[in-house]
Amino acid sequence: MREAEKKIRDRAALAEECRRLRAEGRKIVFTNGCFDLVHAGHASTLEFARRQGDVLVVALNTDASVRRLKGPERPMVDERNRARMIAALECVDYVTWFGEDEPRALVEELQPDVLVKASDWAGYVSGRDVVEARGGRVVLAPMVDGLSTTILIAKIRGTPPPPPPVCQIERTLFR
Repeated sequence: MREAEKKIRDRAALAEECRRLRAEGRKIVFTNGCFDLVHAGHASTLEFARRQGDVLVVALNTDASVRRLKGPERPMVDERNRARMIAALECVDYVTWFGEDEPRALVEELQPDVLVKASDWAGYVSGRDVVEARGGRVVLAPMVDGLSTTILIAKIRGTPPPPPPVCQIERTLFR
């Protein structure tokens, strides 16, 4: 088995691993996203997240979840290959998936000490209440201007980039 593939775990196995790591006194950091076409903005966010603790867990939206959130033409890369790419990054310790539109249930299962999201999610961080109730913290990672999967796809297609998206969850919660 390749090194990167050893990092990819199902939810139940990863929850058990997180319990073991916490018992050792290790600080677990959690972040999530689609990570459809991995680019330098993703790498920057993941490296930032890794510096917030001892172990970095990255949760990927499943293909079905990405389609619900981003539309029928996404993801560009299937969930297995997205997991393999993220797991290959040195700063990432574990990778898993979640099929819900937001990762709150997975955050409850894993009980991370730190939850990291890119700063464009400042208005709503799923699982914030779970992490903060345990005395953990939420940290917003700085964005890299001009780097997003949506902009990259538009560039590949030769179309103008769409306006910045409003998260569907924010749209629902903050009407």
